Amino acid sequence: MLTAVVAFILFATPPATLPGFHRSPWFDEQVREEWLADGVRVVVNAPARYDPARPTRLVIYATPNGNTIEQTLGRTTPTGTDWHFNIQHVAAQIRRLREVSPADNIVVACCEAEGLSWPAWRKRFADSGTTSPTIPRESNRIGRVVETVRGWMPGQEVRITLAGHSGGGSFLFGFLELVDEVPNDIESFAFLDANYSYSDDTKHGDKLLAWLGGDNARRLTVIAYDDRNITLDGKLVVGPVGGTFRATERMKVRFGRDVPLTESQAADIVTYRGSGDQIVFHVHSNPQNRILHTALVGDMNGLLEATAYATMKWGVFGGPRAYTNMIQPATGIPSRPSDAAGGSELLQKLASLSPADREEMMTREILRGNIPGFLRKFRPITFPGEQAPASQPAKSKISTATPSAVHSIIIEVMPDYLAVGSDDDFVRVPMTPMVAQRIADAFGCALPTQKIVDQIYKAASVKLAPMPLTEAREATETSLQHNTIVEKQRTGRKLGELVAGTKKDVVVTNRLTEKPNRVAIYGWHKLDGVPIQPLTIVHHNTYVDYSHGIRLVRRTVIVNDQPRDIRHVLHAAEYCPLLSDEGPLDRPSY
Repeated sequence: MLTAVVAFILFATPPATLPGFHRSPWFDEQVREEWLADGVRVVVNAPARYDPARPTRLVIYATPNGNTIEQTLGRTTPTGTDWHFNIQHVAAQIRRLREVSPADNIVVACCEAEGLSWPAWRKRFADSGTTSPTIPRESNRIGRVVETVRGWMPGQEVRITLAGHSGGGSFLFGFLELVDEVPNDIESFAFLDANYSYSDDTKHGDKLLAWLGGDNARRLTVIAYDDRNITLDGKLVVGPVGGTFRATERMKVRFGRDVPLTESQAADIVTYRGSGDQIVFHVHSNPQNRILHTALVGDMNGLLEATAYATMKWGVFGGPRAYTNMIQPATGIPSRPSDAAGGSELLQKLASLSPADREEMMTREILRGNIPGFLRKFRPITFPGEQAPASQPAKSKISTATPSAVHSIIIEVMPDYLAVGSDDDFVRVPMTPMVAQRIADAFGCALPTQKIVDQIYKAASVKLAPMPLTEAREATETSLQHNTIVEKQRTGRKLGELVAGTKKDVVVTNRLTEKPNRVAIYGWHKLDGVPIQPLTIVHHNTYVDYSHGIRLVRRTVIVNDQPRDIRHVLHAAEYCPLLSDEGPLDRPSY
């Protein structure tokens, strides 16, 4: 069995990733994550085999109010999982789009505002989207987000779709309000029950019509429903002039003055079209007076309807879901397979492979659950409350809490460095940071910061002295040798105790922005608590030796007794001092 898998890998070398991206553990994709300026977080999902010679369709999708990027992209929801992960399924719909449009590179960039509200974010930055003539063009923060993400996509032909759901429509309108003309590389706008703020006063319609008139390949899609009389807990949800139904009526009136609109109906959906398929308004009549806000996007395939061309046979707008088999699995560590090899056995068999093939095989084993049982029991570590000094300006201008509200953070960490094998036969395995990130993504984890590494050492019940080796540092045999040394040191201690002092940690840091394609290494504390290795980015990210260790941290942390994603904690000015020595973290992943 093992021989067959090794042979497969030798003939299936994975494609190279784009700069700043790492391979996803799911499907055939690559991912990049970054906090941009002004508190905007972006996660980009691209096909693994991105070909710059092909046309690229870049869908920039603004998250709805209250939803994270991960909830917006979607995944399966086992019992007890937050329902927000099962409503939009933006990533799965993009995968379906790739399937029916194989000639294009199709990329989705999901954008989230700090505080999880684009309207609130725009109020914080009055110049992020406004018609005021006193605001300079270079202050168009939303425009800079679009330009930055576009810059990550190589190739000459990159066509952009700006899409958003609910409060994400504010991102689209903010973009419109600070451009005199919509740029030529914008191919389409998709308002997915998101056009609440449409206004003739701010020239939304004028700009969209002028842009549509410049190229008959451009498209505007609006999806809405009759929300005038929907209720929640016995109260009307929408005010007398609010809602997307009324906003769509305003758009129809404005567009109808310049472009004749034709009306048709299929089941409960009334469609108005203008200039062929350039302008499309889909309005669900909602005869049962239900809240269809998110159903229009996910259950009814709204994003697919807004991004697929008319000739593509992807499914039907209105449902059922056309992407069910393309939903990302839930994160977590799989059970160890009954046929999984032990750690030393596996590494000995892989020793003859190239470093890249060896790592690929080892990664597949770990992703299918071939790790020892003791590593599955994460250990809690409490960070005492701190706050940024008053003299230190916050990097982010947006706050979600006050410093006085910060008491403590509890994180959960793997008790030892990542290993392959069983409790009876395991080997701690070094790996490139891109592979470590891929495994962390699959397991619902993150990589630590320098400060987290220090705190893990302080909390460890088993502190072992570093045992450096100097010969053949990158060889598999050296990793096996070092693992044997560590196990002799650990004699008499139970598996699952929190161990530290045996490896340097692969960490995340803002210093990764100083040079491209680097790995950040820190730690290997001596018994006096002083690390042998200061934080360094001297090595290329393909360099791996026996001394590198991967310590995983669960992404969900507890802040003031409330669960939060470590990505947000590490970037929030109020919380980051507890987990980071370098202020808000812009590069939370490789």
